[in-house]
Amino acid sequence: MVTITTTYTGDLHCEATHGPSGNGLSTDAPKDNQGKGESFSPTDLLATALGTCMLTVMGIAAKRIGANMDGATARVEKEMVATPTRRVGSLTCHITMPAGIEEGHRPALIQAAERCPVKVSLHADTVVVLNWVWR
Repeated sequence: MVTITTTYTGDLHCEATHGPSGNGLSTDAPKDNQGKGESFSPTDLLATALGTCMLTVMGIAAKRIGANMDGATARVEKEMVATPTRRVGSLTCHITMPAGIEEGHRPALIQAAERCPVKVSLHADTVVVLNWVWR
């Protein structure tokens, strides 16, 4: 179990601390929801979690199959919806893989991304689209 401790510091800002490491991060409400957009919003962190989770579990799979995916990137576009309540409506993840990934290794890497813990934890109403670029 991992504990994250979050403190509301005022003016729609929060400070969160990762229990095991002591590392911290700040959040702010987005400009379109009464904030100043001075830092990641909570829903920005959801998009960040998706991209980093996919690359991490793909990295685990790459190690297992002997592929080198150093330099792979994930660019996540988050779209909000207002009805029936404000929430993340869709996350489009553009994954760019470096040159040298054998075609035979691609299915294992795609499967790892599709099964990342963040993606499978999202509500079924949240649309997730993966776009792949293989260099």
